[in-house]
Amino acid sequence: MKKLFAILLALAMVLSLAACGGNDSGNSGDSGNAGGDSQQQEPAATPADEGEDQGGEAADIRVAMITDYGDITDQSFNQTTYEASKSWCEANGVEFTYYKPAGDSTAERVAMVEKAADEDYNVIVMPGFAFGETITQVADVYPDISFIALDVSEGDVGGTVPENVYCAVYKEELCGYMAGVAAVKLGYTHLGYLGGMAVPAVQRFGYGFVQGVDAAAGELGVDATVEYVYGNQFFGDPDITAYADNWYQNLGVQAVFACGGGIFTSAGEAAAKVPGTKVIGVDVDQSFTMDAAYGEGVTLTSAMKGLAATVNHMLDEVAAGNFGNYGGKAEALGLVSGDDPSANYVLLPMDTTLWGDGFSQDDYKALVKDMFDGKITVSDDISAMPAVSNITVSDLGNIK
Repeated sequence: MKKLFAILLALAMVLSLAACGGNDSGNSGDSGNAGGDSQQQEPAATPADEGEDQGGEAADIRVAMITDYGDITDQSFNQTTYEASKSWCEANGVEFTYYKPAGDSTAERVAMVEKAADEDYNVIVMPGFAFGETITQVADVYPDISFIALDVSEGDVGGTVPENVYCAVYKEELCGYMAGVAAVKLGYTHLGYLGGMAVPAVQRFGYGFVQGVDAAAGELGVDATVEYVYGNQFFGDPDITAYADNWYQNLGVQAVFACGGGIFTSAGEAAAKVPGTKVIGVDVDQSFTMDAAYGEGVTLTSAMKGLAATVNHMLDEVAAGNFGNYGGKAEALGLVSGDDPSANYVLLPMDTTLWGDGFSQDDYKALVKDMFDGKITVSDDISAMPAVSNITVSDLGNIK
């Protein structure tokens, strides 16, 4: 109904030559077909006795999450965003659903935005840089919808963030650095970096990791090597697994930082064949997934982003009527505390990292404190591989 109303309103504007404000509008051609392919979660029930505790506008919002090219069981970006959104809505008595596009294209993602708008969802959470072009197509069409875009940069949306869009990006180089330091200080000096595609976030993870390995090797006075490659895709397959097999079995790689959606499956499958080798997870604490699939203790640590924290904070702000303080902005989220690592938007997991004598929880806290205080700086430049002084980096390009 919203799209029909918008079309009639636009026609009236043309005929009368009078300027007036419209409601949601959009292309109507394919949205019906796309809707049939969407995956939806039953809306969270609204507790009858929570009305007084909603905090003003919470009851007036309806939240939808749209997946990118993955799904809500990917143990990474989509799943974490989905679970955080759903949990917040359940706790606050807000209706929630999610949509999975029928295919990996901007057109399919736009179709899901259209469907969410047609079904009266007025807050849409979108995880992943793939939504950049989607935002440029829908933000002006749906000015009354608040869009929360995770890992979408100002550049991804054409250089200017629309007023009804908030973009959060993360300082991946910082938690990549932490993971590199942890790996070397825990005794792993022949390392691999298996990135997905060479997009900025994946590069920042990798270049931060190289800087951390270099710093720790210099501090300890040890030789270290990083084999560095991109799979050129965000999923594992037999070819990438075979590449990782060679690293672990023939080159003596001890731990691989697998960074890029489901590409960790290839690193995990390869590590499972060589006892004692490790995988470093990304985005979320992947130990629960990888240890169950590839062997207890296979996950050394994970370089994480505070996706759930971002979702919770932004939904709180939207519910309180404060989205205007965030719309039109792109924020780079990183360290906000030098005393409590768990409060930061980039971090290692305290409970599941395989701490040891060389790198304990206290050592990690001291590292974060030094980074927060500026005693340790990490470059976010991705124009070239970081210069190193203490290690060897084999930059191997793309596997495929």
